[in-house]
Amino acid sequence: MSLSLDQILTLSNRELHAIVDRGLPLDVDAIADHSYTGIDLSMPSWFHKLMWKSFRKTFHRDPATGVLRGWNVKVEQVGWDAPPPPKRDGKGVPLTFGHYEVRPAAGMAFPRGWTGGHYLDYRTAGNAWWDFPANAGYCPLVTINEGSSELLLGWEVFHVAGMAVPITDYWVLVREGPLAADDVVPRPDQR
Repeated sequence: MSLSLDQILTLSNRELHAIVDRGLPLDVDAIADHSYTGIDLSMPSWFHKLMWKSFRKTFHRDPATGVLRGWNVKVEQVGWDAPPPPKRDGKGVPLTFGHYEVRPAAGMAFPRGWTGGHYLDYRTAGNAWWDFPANAGYCPLVTINEGSSELLLGWEVFHVAGMAVPITDYWVLVREGPLAADDVVPRPDQR
């Protein structure tokens, strides 16, 4: 049975984790060079008011290394019926943070015995030490509906002092479309 975004938005954390446990792997070629609107599903409303409810995640196949990597983009909090515009700095450049690499999960130890196909590894993507907790993340990411890369589901897990620290935070990614070449951002350690 396929799930729609509207259905995902109504699920409990327990139901969301059941989707993560099912662990349908990503089609990494289908998500490469695309952007997704992210919607937080679990944080309290005060967090959403103080920080954000929606954001953008990107996926870019690095032509020099072949690595599928990405970054988060802060967006205007205008909903998700259409891709929200990015927040910009004083020079008009979109505000980005939390770079990651998409990696295979085989052989990795994750909390709660998770054994899915892929995870986002923020620890290897060149984030500055002060970009915590982004530089400690290694977050499972799964396909929600088999054979479709339109909706993805992520689970927030951190690697701190050699320990996996899961939090009860899930987020859905809704495909926006192709990533424009001029939207590609270099790794933070290569700027």
